[in-house]
Amino acid sequence: MRQVKAKPQSERVTQGFSIDEEGTDQTPVPRRSVRTREQIMRGEGKRPPASVALSVLAHNPFNPRDELTDIEETGASLKERGQLQPIAVVRRAAFLAVHADQAEAIGNAEYVVIDGNRRLAGATAVGLPQLRIDVNDDLAASAADMLESALIANIHRVDVPPMDQAKAIQQLKEVHGSQNQVAKRLGKTAAWVSQRLALLELTPELQVQVESGDLKVEPARRIGRLPKEQQAEEAAKAVNAVKTPRPRSPRRTTEQPSAAEPVNAVNTPPAAAGVSASTINAVNSREDNEGEGDGGTAPAVIDWSDPEAVAAVVRQRMSLPHRKRLASILLRENTSD
Repeated sequence: MRQVKAKPQSERVTQGFSIDEEGTDQTPVPRRSVRTREQIMRGEGKRPPASVALSVLAHNPFNPRDELTDIEETGASLKERGQLQPIAVVRRAAFLAVHADQAEAIGNAEYVVIDGNRRLAGATAVGLPQLRIDVNDDLAASAADMLESALIANIHRVDVPPMDQAKAIQQLKEVHGSQNQVAKRLGKTAAWVSQRLALLELTPELQVQVESGDLKVEPARRIGRLPKEQQAEEAAKAVNAVKTPRPRSPRRTTEQPSAAEPVNAVNTPPAAAGVSASTINAVNSREDNEGEGDGGTAPAVIDWSDPEAVAAVVRQRMSLPHRKRLASILLRENTSD
């Protein structure tokens, strides 16, 4: 048998790695990265959780809705149907990096809610333990973006109070500089922005009426463009116009003719029931005065035995389509006879 000379321990190798004379692995072990305290505070290197307790969430201080509505209904829906979409949040450090003056507003919360403030309030109201979140620190880029993100999230919801919406748009205007720039950022027209900002030109008393619903939004926007000394009078007119019921037109009462002697425009005698024929027939009624004649008045009594006289009145008091319809009725009756 062929003998193989053993190699020295230092030359012994195996596939994929080598060992030293003591038989230990020489493959370098990567050093474990250690995060600094600042990185830990910023949440770097850590995957955000899918769900968090409500206690670590803070409402967005820039939310345009000062008062959240329908909180109970939202909470009941979350409890019964569950959370359909996660709420959009930013990390505490990302938020305070841009808005250092808002530290007191968010307290000790780890996340600030950008879109989902009403769901957070509803979940708190019904005692839910946690909510699903979607972390996007890019939403905290600037004060304008924070406000804009919150406004856009709420702008298509009908429950945003008009005054809150107007105040948020005014803040955007202060950041972007003009109504046109705000309109571009929101995807609206400059007129749309101007109409909503007009509410802020109302006197404080009228703004309260808009918030309470006593003064409707549409007339309020128009009144906001007027000088302040004229606004109170115009607002009173608008409020009274809503409260005053619209008068109903009186119903017309007509005597029902007997079944034995039907009353119509052709066979009604001139002196039926002591009333002149001109007041009870449909041919010379003033309401149908749409004819093509000279506009003269019909005779007080029509000689129904004279077809030419009847035809003259018909031409004078009835339009051409009505005359054709009358002729069709008469021909149909003649055929049925």
